[in-house]
Amino acid sequence: MTTLKSSHVIKAKPFLRWAGGKTWLLKHLTNVKKYDFNNYHEAFLGGAATFFYLEPKGHAFLSDLNKNLIETYNVVKTDVEDVIKRLKLFTNDEQSYYRIRESTYESPVERAAQFIYLNQTSYNGLYRVNLKGKYNVPYGFRKKMYIVDDNLRRVSLSLQNANIFSGDFSSVLCNLKERDLVFLDPPYTVSHNNNGFIEYNEKIFSLNDQIRLSEMIGAIKEKNAFYILTNAAHKTVDSIFERGDQKFELTRGNGIGGHKAQRGQTTEYIFTNIKL
Repeated sequence: MTTLKSSHVIKAKPFLRWAGGKTWLLKHLTNVKKYDFNNYHEAFLGGAATFFYLEPKGHAFLSDLNKNLIETYNVVKTDVEDVIKRLKLFTNDEQSYYRIRESTYESPVERAAQFIYLNQTSYNGLYRVNLKGKYNVPYGFRKKMYIVDDNLRRVSLSLQNANIFSGDFSSVLCNLKERDLVFLDPPYTVSHNNNGFIEYNEKIFSLNDQIRLSEMIGAIKEKNAFYILTNAAHKTVDSIFERGDQKFELTRGNGIGGHKAQRGQTTEYIFTNIKL
């Protein structure tokens, strides 16, 4: 367990690099911190930037389909000191990277340390596996691993009142109550507006999944709960998620991914029934 005292005022920050992370969004969520919502739900956890920023006072239900990601969060929650000790045994060089990437570890602590290490030292912090489910992202040649002992301890403290599990986003409804807040940041099925072309990401998150997600938002509202949804700014997305709530278009810099053509300015939608 963590040795940090709860009197620490420094916030926990994401300890993972995650494509599509929402650190850029946080400055737009200051009013959300003023809302008196009860429990907090996040169904596409990733780097959890929004969870750490909002610091929900009630119980948190954090989920993702990525079982390795969820195991890592749970181990950091319960065994952070052991994870830190293991991370200190790893070195950031190309030979070590591929040795650790190809290793199979038996204990959850070792697997969590491996997950964090690969995330911090891989190319662009991507998470990608081959057809056999083996992580296959190449070495990133980063000069420094941004693994801060005290931040991992703060993360562990932040997670103590959280139920962290792997599952479909629809599991949100199993625990949802009136005046809860649900944050939804799904993988983007339709790409952003680039030269008028549409690209589909059906293998990761299908168009039907987006429709199911929209239907779930209807169920969230029926329970008198709050939601915030982020998605690609595209007319297809607009037609799926238009439910008479607030919609914002926000432009941000896009530095994610390995193709220079995909870098630059990106516009995203925010749908919500909270006044931002």
